This record gives sequence, C-alpha cells and structure tokens, in this order.
Amino acid sequence: MSHRGYASRLAAALAATGIIFLAVAQDAALFGVNCSFQTDPVEFLQRESRSRSDLFERTRKFSGLRSAAQARTVAPSSLPRASFIDTHIFDRLQQAGVESAPLASDSEFLRRIYLDLTGRIPPAAEARAFLEDSSTEKRRALIDRLLYSAEFSDRWTMWLGDLLGNTQQAANFNRQFQGRNSMHQWMRTVIAQNKPLRDIAYEAVVARGNNYDDEAGPANFLLGGVSNGPIQDTYDLMMVKTVGTFLGMGQYDCIVCHDGRRHLDQLSLWGKTALRIDAYRMSAFFSRLRRIGNNDPQSPYLNSNHVYDLTTGAYDLNTNFGNRPNRTAIGTLRSLTPEYHFSKNVPANNDWRGQFGDFLAADPMLARNFANRIWKEMFNLALIEPVDGLDPARLDPKNPPPAPWTLQATHPELFEELAQALHNSNYNLREFLRLIAESTAYQLSSRYDGPWDVNHVPLFARHYPRRLMGEEIHDAIQTATGVKGRYTVQGWVDSVEWAMQLPEPVEPRSNGAVATFMNTFLRGNRDTQVRRQSGSIQQQLALMNDAFLYNRARVATSPVLLAVSRVTDNNAAVDELFLTHLTRLPSEYERAKAVEHLKKAANAAARNTAIEDLSWALMNKVEFIFSY
Repeated sequence: MSHRGYASRLAAALAATGIIFLAVAQDAALFGVNCSFQTDPVEFLQRESRSRSDLFERTRKFSGLRSAAQARTVAPSSLPRASFIDTHIFDRLQQAGVESAPLASDSEFLRRIYLDLTGRIPPAAEARAFLEDSSTEKRRALIDRLLYSAEFSDRWTMWLGDLLGNTQQAANFNRQFQGRNSMHQWMRTVIAQNKPLRDIAYEAVVARGNNYDDEAGPANFLLGGVSNGPIQDTYDLMMVKTVGTFLGMGQYDCIVCHDGRRHLDQLSLWGKTALRIDAYRMSAFFSRLRRIGNNDPQSPYLNSNHVYDLTTGAYDLNTNFGNRPNRTAIGTLRSLTPEYHFSKNVPANNDWRGQFGDFLAADPMLARNFANRIWKEMFNLALIEPVDGLDPARLDPKNPPPAPWTLQATHPELFEELAQALHNSNYNLREFLRLIAESTAYQLSSRYDGPWDVNHVPLFARHYPRRLMGEEIHDAIQTATGVKGRYTVQGWVDSVEWAMQLPEPVEPRSNGAVATFMNTFLRGNRDTQVRRQSGSIQQQLALMNDAFLYNRARVATSPVLLAVSRVTDNNAAVDELFLTHLTRLPSEYERAKAVEHLKKAANAAARNTAIEDLSWALMNKVEFIFSY
C-alpha cells in the first residue's frame, strides 16, 4: 500500500464503495493522500476471496485435465487422525456436512512430498522402490529422509530468499552480486544447520558489518529497505519490510502515512484504530542505523556498504517531501523515540535496533506469521489470506472480536495451536514441516468425486494442486531426461546444475535462453514482481517448442531415454517412461496408446524417435508441471 506523490484522489474511489468520508479535501494531508487502499479499496477487500476463487478455478481446471483415476469421497470420521491438525480439519468438515477426499495414492503422495520438501520430482528408481515397498511406515521414513537431504536445503533456501527479497538489484538499492551472494550463503547455512526461524528473523534485523562479507550476509535484508527521499522514508520502509515479512502485518505500510481511521475500517479491526504516531515510534527503532559506502576503485569492497548504528539520534518530525506525507511537529513534540507496538516496550539501552530484535523475537505474531506462511507452502492456501494481512485483533478464539467482525483464520483454534507448536519446537522448520507432512489432512488426494464449490475451499477437504515454479519445472525436465545444465553465477567458484540452487529468480544470467524459459512461468524478481501461478499460452508454447525441453527429449543426449530404448519389452519401456516423468504407472488407456505408438516403429531408429515422442508428450501433460 505504498503512497507516491500528493495528488488527492480519494473522493471518487470512496463514493463508488459507499464509504462515508467527510472533509476529504481539507483533511487530505492528515489522512494520507494518494492512498492506494482508498484509490482502489476493492483491490484490498477482495484479496482473500480472490485467492480462494483463483485456487478453486485452478483446481477445477486441473481436475478436468488430469488422466482418469479412481476418485471418490469418504466420511471425514473414517480417516485416521495423526495430530491435532486432523482433529480440527475433519471436525470442521463433519460440522459442515462436507465429505473428504480419500488418502492420496502412493504415487500421488510421493510426487507431492518430493516437490514440496525438495523442489524436485523423484527419479524413476526411487519411485519404483517406494511403490513396491509394503511397509506401513514408508511415508514417515521418506519424509524424514527428505527433510535432511541436501535438496531440502536448496528448496527452502529458495523459499527464504523469496521471503526476504534477496536480489542483486532492488528498486532503490543495488546490493551488487557480492551482497546478494553473501546473503544467499547465510540463508543456505542457516537452513542447512536448521537454525530456528526466530533466530533467522533476529539476525536479519540486527545484523551489522560489510554487506559483502559472508558473516554480515543478513545485513543485506534491511538494505533492501533503503528509500530515495528523506532518511525517515528509509526508517519507515525498513520497519514496513520487517513487520510485513516477520509479523505478517502489511497494514503498517498504510499507517506510516496516516491513521488507520477512515482508511482501514473495513480491512482490519486492529488497523482501524492504529495511529500514525505509533508507526513512527516503530520506525524509530531503525533511526540510528547508518551505512557507509565504499567508493575506492582499488578496493575489493568497491560499492559495498558497511552497516552500523549510532548511539544517539531519534526519529525527527521535520520532512516536507518524499514518498510519505509530511512529518510535522505535534505541538512541542519534534522527535520520537522507539516504542514497540503491542507490548509498549521501550529500549533499555542505546542499541535500539538490537532491542527491536529482542521484542520481535518475543512477539507472538512471529510464530503466527511463520505458521501461516509455511502452511500455505504445503497446502497451497493459507489459513489467513493474504499472508501479509494478519489482523492481531481477530486471531484469539478465546477473545473473539465484536460483531460484525469475525475471527480471521478459517480454523482459528488450529491456527493458534500451529503457532504454539512452532513456538514449542523452538521455531524448528524441519519439525514443523514434519508435523504438517505426517498429517492425514496433508496426505489427502487432490481428486474429489462429489459436489464442490468455492465455499468448500477454506475447508481443506482435498489437497489443492499448484503449478510448479519455473525452477521446479526446469529441474523436473532435467530429472526426467538426465540431462543437466551447467550455469555460472557471478562471484561463485562452482557452477550450478540445478535451478533450485540459483541465488535469485533472474538467474542464470550466463544462459539467457534458460532464464527466459523459466521466466515464462512467472518467477518474479523478488522486488516489484511476485511469483504467480497464472497460466498462459506462452507457457504451453514453451513446453512444446523451447529448445531447453526439446533438445533434452532425445535418445542421443538423454541417458534416461537411452536406457529406456534398450528395454525391449514395450510395456516395460512405457512403465519406465511414466515413472520417470509422472511418478506413476500408466492407466490402461495410456498404456494401450503408448505401446501402439512404439509398435509402429519399423526399426531401432524409428523406435528411438517414438520414445522421444512419448517423453515430449509426457512433459507436455498438465500433471507434469503440477504438484497435486
């Protein structure tokens, strides 16, 4: 909800929504001008419903395009309950009178858990071994193995990089490739070491040092909050990035411009009473942060920034330009010292930023935010949408909000228990993911043979499919064909084989064609463009025609297809192709068509071509680019 310029455009937008807003003209400076919420309130008020409707449409279209498979619904009471997650989900389904999808098949679960925990599809040999394993504990064993795999670190470093916005060039600040790389190395280290999420957040907020140095890698997070304008714009943006990322409270981007009253009345119960001066006081925690740039052309630290803090200073109310409305004295009050929002804690020493880190680490919103974000990564829909729209006045089921407000989470008690579980585990990412992955609710099938409408979406009666990220599609093609890339990253000694190992979505710059292929799947740039799951004709054309896929689906270049070509039994060859590409065996219809295609080959060369045709066709099936 950024605010740019000072043109007053509030009245028309509000009139269209029926919101009463008095004295707009004379009070524009007080209430915030060019407010993006007031300019287009529907955009914000419909974010939750739009996320559900988009998911509903994606699920409906995907289900219609998938190959036929056994589908049915079952009574929620018939499903095993592995934890409190299942108790809340299935009790809610029973209360609503809605049937549940059955448990996912082994092949469905195998592909899903591989993609969700590692960002890759399983190799055919591992798929066959898992499907043939009769152990009742094989799912638990697989979850445990993947949680501690190197590929897990790749995938969740990518997640953390998206969350923290690690990119070389942001809108207002260039970290340089050295800064981006040092932040990436720090993120990969903390994920591999299983550092508590609370500690990761703390380090990102309090880090000091030269942003090129690996030990100061987290300092690059706040540098992404540098703003063009008066220094208070930077303090505000650093605060907004921090509370949005770690507390899920994006409303602060509004409140640093104006009081919540008459702006957030329909959006947030907490926000509608929040005051701009309180947001100033939150920003004041960053008012002693300073950075010194290195301009020595002979230094290896050229264009770096050394991040440090003063022991004096405050948030001054003395601006008359910039990206936010003027900050002016309030009576005799001309500067502000910090105060943390809910707790009203104030710094006990001169290290204001360090004190902010302490208050953040103790804030219950931290666990709620991470629990909500991680749930969305695994279920593809958060318990509260959007994830940066948490309303702290509407979360506690023991203290519900006054009518007509309602509790914000779709499952309020579950939401609070998840946050408590994360807190009790010392913010352990792997153990929290294990809790989710081992739940029956997570392991439900995405197939649903019963009445289904958009009102069922918040109930989680089925697993929701998602289109793979561009990096996942890249790596799935490499796994299916066995043909790996080799990309250089500026500042790295070792080359990169897997897209999930790249430091940011605009890479690999060393291979523009591959980057363009992945960008077709809307990877975003971690700054002005977010990742999206929208489909497009360009994506379909890329899968059909792009050299990245086409040149890998060849027996002459693919060790996987070469091995399949040596399997003389056509049925066995088709099985191997389906396991390799889709992590399942073919249906009877698919087998008949594929075997028929292979039988038409008059010689070895023609059979190789037929195998290439099948590989290309399987990578163009809709389920190849989906986790379901």
